[in-house]
Amino acid sequence: MIHISNSISDFAAMIADHEVHTVELAAPDTQGHLRGKRIPARRFLDTAYESGAHIADAMFVFDMQNDLPDNEFVNMDTGYLDCHLVPDNSTGRILTHRPGYALVFADAMDEHGAPHPLAPRNVLAAQIERCRAQGLDPVVATELEFYLCTADWAPVQDHIQYSSLTDGLEFEPVLAAMRAALMGAGIEVEGSNAEYGPGQFEINAGPADAMTAADNTVLYKSIIKQVAVQHGYRATFMPKPWAEQSGSGMHVHTSLVSNGSNAFAPSPENQPNELMRGWLGGLLEHARALTFLGAPTSNGPKRIRPYTFAPTHVTWGMDNRTVLARCISEDGSGANRVEFRSAGADANPYLVIAGILAAGADGLERNLDPGMVCEGDMYGNPGEHAALPTDLAGCVEAYSGSALADQLGGIFSRSYVSIAVAEVAMAAENNPEADHVNDWERARFIEHC
Repeated sequence: MIHISNSISDFAAMIADHEVHTVELAAPDTQGHLRGKRIPARRFLDTAYESGAHIADAMFVFDMQNDLPDNEFVNMDTGYLDCHLVPDNSTGRILTHRPGYALVFADAMDEHGAPHPLAPRNVLAAQIERCRAQGLDPVVATELEFYLCTADWAPVQDHIQYSSLTDGLEFEPVLAAMRAALMGAGIEVEGSNAEYGPGQFEINAGPADAMTAADNTVLYKSIIKQVAVQHGYRATFMPKPWAEQSGSGMHVHTSLVSNGSNAFAPSPENQPNELMRGWLGGLLEHARALTFLGAPTSNGPKRIRPYTFAPTHVTWGMDNRTVLARCISEDGSGANRVEFRSAGADANPYLVIAGILAAGADGLERNLDPGMVCEGDMYGNPGEHAALPTDLAGCVEAYSGSALADQLGGIFSRSYVSIAVAEVAMAAENNPEADHVNDWERARFIEHC
């Protein structure tokens, strides 16, 4: 396995060992797409690792197809200014699926040299520091589902064989190449399996600190899509490409480390300890607003339906896949964690993780109580638990003006909402049916998610 570099000297050695000719300086845009510059390796090591590069701040107000909805902060009057990409040289990776290429993540700075308020990496960094101020280091793992498709975007199978080791052997070469490419880029791969949709798969990555986990997730999506193309296929993280088939989600597992140990342990009688209960309390307090970060397009909320394995209400439980927040809590276990099950696979991982950390940290700061554990079928018997929004307009309404929006930054939140407001209007004109996924919607999202 090739590991992530710890310093520019480590990265220089990796570049030499792997005959790298091009370094990609990468920053995630607001949709979670990697953008940046390709720089000759020698120039990167001579100058760019210190000086960085410039890129238009329009990348932070693009919609999924790079159109520019009206935005009060980035527009023709502001001139679509350049922002400065500052390399985080501890993130250097070799891209083994593209020999000769490496990648370094970058932080975006505004024209005054301050962290750009619209940059997702900066939004997440602020919430990581908020947790650290409480003496807690967040650890995160994401699970993403995707559909493997033909070159013309049809699913590669017409049947479901969940986790089969017999069916679909013809797809193992591309899946093996995906696993190898992820490991080559320093992403720990735990395993892969067929999922509960025809041609739907999941490759699980191991946990990491919150920023590395977000970096890994956005790079994971890029690598999966690139390797699919290399093998004559296409891959999509569109959350609901076909109304009648399973949606693709992004489950986010969080735990907290204090003094080198999992702070969610020990677990009295295999139930959440006091710290985990406070964390859960924050997730539930802000759950409806969090839904927007996990479902930021008109397609995303279409996963939020009964009996889809996507949660529909503000609920928490133990090992129960019908709830919003699923707790793994075993006495003395270093793996104790909370799984947030709401987000779609298309969501920006930096923003989803930032929202979860903000909500959880608020729960700890205010000592919020999550209430009684939910047991049994939370689709058929949700009781008085609040329903999650089921369309983009509802998601926007739940987030706009919320406490969570304030905590993630007023400028960021107003900008992010404005992109979605334009999306709501467009969807109303082109696909007004709440439970239908039409050709317009697939054409808009399937390739770009």
